[in-house]
Amino acid sequence: MNRRTALLAPLALIALGAPAFAEKISLGDLSNYLNGLSTVATDFTQVNADGTIATGRLFIRRPGRVRFEYAPPDQSLVMAGGQQVAIFDAKSNQPPEQYPLKRTPLNLILAADINLGRAKMVVGHNEVENTTRVVAQDPDNPGYGTIELVFTANPVELRQWIITDDVGSQTTVILGEMKKGGSIPASYFDITAETKKRGL
Repeated sequence: MNRRTALLAPLALIALGAPAFAEKISLGDLSNYLNGLSTVATDFTQVNADGTIATGRLFIRRPGRVRFEYAPPDQSLVMAGGQQVAIFDAKSNQPPEQYPLKRTPLNLILAADINLGRAKMVVGHNEVENTTRVVAQDPDNPGYGTIELVFTANPVELRQWIITDDVGSQTTVILGEMKKGGSIPASYFDITAETKKRGL
């Protein structure tokens, strides 16, 4: 499985109870919601481009930090910290593959100040089956791919995202019930410490 898709792929749509014929949530309200997410812990289900499915635990600590812990039998790890993304393959004894966080569309929702109203950032904003869907890209680097964020209303909640990477491959991440706030250890996002811990 391509671990890079954890940060670059799309999420499957979940039918969630919301008012019929709901109006789409404004970009301003969505920006405010995302900026209000400081720490998040949740289970996730990932649907990969090849149809395979993985599950695990997700931790977000904005700005710039995320950790995907994949459940057995996979047990791989994807983490972002220090403006880098690292992919630890549980089946390999090699150091993690690394690349800049700014090259993944997930960077858009890990930014310190999220402004979906920025020129050329949002390329899609629609109400679909009682969800608001926003497709965003890096305005300065549209070739890095897009992230489609799926929200429900009353109250606003992020339910999933779908990442399309720079070669058109899609990955969907479906979020479970999110635990917001609280403390997440800095070590969860320390690539150097994780590498040493694994003896790589």
